[in-house]
Amino acid sequence: MDWSAARHLPHSSVAPLPVVTPRTNDALGATLATPLTARLAHPPHDTAAMDGYAVTGQAPWQVVDRVMAGQVPRGPLGAGQAVEIATGAMVPDGTDSVLPYEHATRSGDVVKGTVPSGRHVRRSGEEVPAGTELAPVGTRVTPTVLALAASAGHDTIAVHPRPRVAVVVTGDELVHEGIPGSGRIRDAIGPMMPGLVTWMGAELTGVDHVPDTGDALRSALAAEADVVVTTGASSVGARDQLPRVLTELSAELLVNGVACRPGHPQLLARLGDRHVVGMPGNPLAALVAAVTLLDPLVRALAARPIAPLAEAAVSGEVTSHERMTRLVPVEVEAGWASPVGRDRPGMIWGAALADALAVVPPGWDGRRVGLLPLPPR
Repeated sequence: MDWSAARHLPHSSVAPLPVVTPRTNDALGATLATPLTARLAHPPHDTAAMDGYAVTGQAPWQVVDRVMAGQVPRGPLGAGQAVEIATGAMVPDGTDSVLPYEHATRSGDVVKGTVPSGRHVRRSGEEVPAGTELAPVGTRVTPTVLALAASAGHDTIAVHPRPRVAVVVTGDELVHEGIPGSGRIRDAIGPMMPGLVTWMGAELTGVDHVPDTGDALRSALAAEADVVVTTGASSVGARDQLPRVLTELSAELLVNGVACRPGHPQLLARLGDRHVVGMPGNPLAALVAAVTLLDPLVRALAARPIAPLAEAAVSGEVTSHERMTRLVPVEVEAGWASPVGRDRPGMIWGAALADALAVVPPGWDGRRVGLLPLPPR
């Protein structure tokens, strides 16, 4: 399958996860399923914008009360009266303006000064009237969106939850600590995936290491997750069990191979109520598969769009392939993309120093390239 078609396929074939309504504080990273609206005005009442005196009428003013933030004035202000007031406190009805301390002269219970009418009073609803739409459907719930929801009076919000992703690392040749012996290699993909999954906006349920057997893989695919990601086992070798196991389980194969380098042997399948992303066992090839299929799948399940690719001119030597899209690790600065090198499928060094993967289509004209962002360095 063409690389661009594979990247966009999840949004045409995968439905978002069902809407849930968690407590607002538990919705971080989810996606708004309904518009976020203001349940109350902001400010909710007339408040002081400065420390000083709430006054009405002409100076001098008789100080009749003191109101701190969180307190309610005892009654309205009459002409020639003042109430000592704290920033953010509710001003009495009838307040015309707030005279800041630095502009006031007080003697006993009498205060004098000059302040323009209406100054330093934030009127109820002047920033946000009740019922205002604050954020549209599809907004990702960030810490500041949580703050906005709480300030708008929401104890719960309707969201599409973060997809749950289980990672399954296969490969009898892998070791996970120490220096590998003869015929063995260190696992690089297992340590990469938790941060990658979190960066994509999903919830990692765990990283499982399983042997290269069909039974082990079949058991791992039953993980309690919305997406099961396998590394290795996705090609056509004697130990590549994933295609056979998926066929035996009557999975629906949506993508079986992508015309790109590195990362050609990647797949996407629907298995019951979950999806399976099969990634190659080489680290850079696995990274390419993750940003090609896993990230768009996470976005589709979370009801978030695929972001359009930024573009850059290329500084340095990059060649295209006649049939395949190439994904090349690059540094990006001032609108220029520079290849970092060290980009063979089994080598993650170049990607570790890169800001993005340059998307070099077949027969590229040598001008600008699209940029797939990588987690920030």
